[in-house]
Amino acid sequence: MRLEGEKTFDAPRDTVWRVLNSPEAMAKTMPGVESFDIQDEQHWTANVKIPLGLGGLKVKIRMEKTDEREPEFATLNARGEGVGAIMNMSTAFELSENGPGSTSMKWTADVSIAGPVGSMGQRVLQPIVNQQVGNVLASLEQQVEAAK
Repeated sequence: MRLEGEKTFDAPRDTVWRVLNSPEAMAKTMPGVESFDIQDEQHWTANVKIPLGLGGLKVKIRMEKTDEREPEFATLNARGEGVGAIMNMSTAFELSENGPGSTSMKWTADVSIAGPVGSMGQRVLQPIVNQQVGNVLASLEQQVEAAK
């Protein structure tokens, strides 16, 4: 599944950059985080409970920042494993100044899910993924507002 979008923040680019590159801030944007561990600036691990229909799927997600060009671009790879699912995700964002005190972010995410959960198919998973992306972006906006 490939997802992409654009979001504008009412904050300077350096503020948005700091939030997007802070493991602590990013942990607050992820739905269902039960625990979060920072190994170093490039590697983090999160234990999350992903809501799927009536229940939830517990997944351990290992994240690695793979590229960055401060203050405009970064990529992150994530691999999650849980009972019934293996998830791989690659994300990237690009920030640009959008006038004084405003920042535009273009983002992409490539997500693949294998195992019994992945066999549910894109038609079933797409609405769940879209809802979670919306939750992450709303939470990200709150984190940026708090950092201003």
